[in-house]
Amino acid sequence: MKVLIVGGSGFLGGELVRLCAAAGHEVGATYLTRPGEPGAARWLRLDVRGREEVAAVLGAFGPEVTINAAYRQAGWAATADGAAHVALAVARLGGRLVQVSSDAVFSGAAAGYGETCAPDPVSPYGAAKAAAETVARAVLPDAAVVRTSLIVGHGRSAHEELVRSLASGDRAGVLFTDDVRCPVHVSDLAAALLEVAARGLPGVLHAAGADAVSRYELGLLIARHHGLDETRLRPGSRAAARVPGPLEVRLDCSATQRRLHTRLRGAREFLRPSATGR
Repeated sequence: MKVLIVGGSGFLGGELVRLCAAAGHEVGATYLTRPGEPGAARWLRLDVRGREEVAAVLGAFGPEVTINAAYRQAGWAATADGAAHVALAVARLGGRLVQVSSDAVFSGAAAGYGETCAPDPVSPYGAAKAAAETVARAVLPDAAVVRTSLIVGHGRSAHEELVRSLASGDRAGVLFTDDVRCPVHVSDLAAALLEVAARGLPGVLHAAGADAVSRYELGLLIARHHGLDETRLRPGSRAAARVPGPLEVRLDCSATQRRLHTRLRGAREFLRPSATGR
């Protein structure tokens, strides 16, 4: 399979490159400022904000499947416009599209969110991701839109780095007890995305972890898993701090899990103290 990973130099993108290469696929991966591991993929510089640039890069590589994992938390042009540029290029050139989305498309007002729930974002990033979903499915009705949650694993995720700095005393701050998500291991998510790509599964899918945990509980799990000083982790309230954005967002992945062979583990499993860190 000839796979192009848009956003291949990021945390999730790098894991996708690794798994694709290990499976023997022909891999192309894009980067904006710095390419990833040499030899694992054909690295292609790309700014997804440029429609013509996206069309040229996809046209030159000619992928059978494009997985779009590119985004910027504070960048509508990269997250929403970029997704439109990728979808339009795939539609013109042919092939399948897997668009990576986020639980940020939901407000948190509901007790849980299944694949059929309509987005109701309350943050600019959530709105950009919702727009990316809409354009992907409008341009390519058979595209896969895969929503996920906090991505952790291998000690390299942003949340693991935060917990490490808090536990070492290098940084001050709190971890919210009322901010609940369904963390997923980066290897599980990458494997699920590749399965979706290889099997050509269409529609909206949810690929998050089996456990709903607060950021504080996740911090404790990370600290115990990596042997850090959990007593330095302080709980706090996101609502009291008036940090904008949704509080509890629980993705129901049961319908997607029935379609996948890849098992999406919960944080309490993959971060247990005896785990290997895979």
